Amino acid sequence: EGEIDQMERDIETLCLKLLLQQQPVARDLRQISAAMKIITDMERIGDQAADIAEIILAMLAQGYVPEDVGHIREMAAEVIKMVTESVDSYVQKDTVRAKLVIAHDDIVDQCFDRVKQVLIGNIAANPDCGEHALDLLMIDKYLERIGDHAVNIAEWVIFAVTGEHKGEAL
Repeated sequence: EGEIDQMERDIETLCLKLLLQQQPVARDLRQISAAMKIITDMERIGDQAADIAEIILAMLAQGYVPEDVGHIREMAAEVIKMVTESVDSYVQKDTVRAKLVIAHDDIVDQCFDRVKQVLIGNIAANPDCGEHALDLLMIDKYLERIGDHAVNIAEWVIFAVTGEHKGEAL
């Protein structure tokens, strides 16, 4: 997490130097602005990934190893795909790929709802597993938020390339 925070500061510093020393216009300014927004989302993704790791380590330290986490694994795979595709769309300046990431968020939201329903069922069937179910729900929510950050990145890619953000011309 500290490494990611340092990378964020380094990139921010570089962007600010470019703004001050090069005085970019239009397209270059959009690229720099988008990069600064994207690194904020990337840093938050790092924070949430660290939070997931802490929850898992705490669960393992308590001797709890969840048996049925297939839906969470599926959701994690979808979120990883979204983050990778959003970053790739930035690198390649690919708005089509960015729009696919935005559309893919519906799948992650459906996964979130499915996992939530499974956990509610688990608590109803076995109230003693409530604490662990809440831990899994937190992981589920962090993954859903990471997907939202991937969408934000994709939206900034579209802005960097076209000058439009969230359907509005800027």
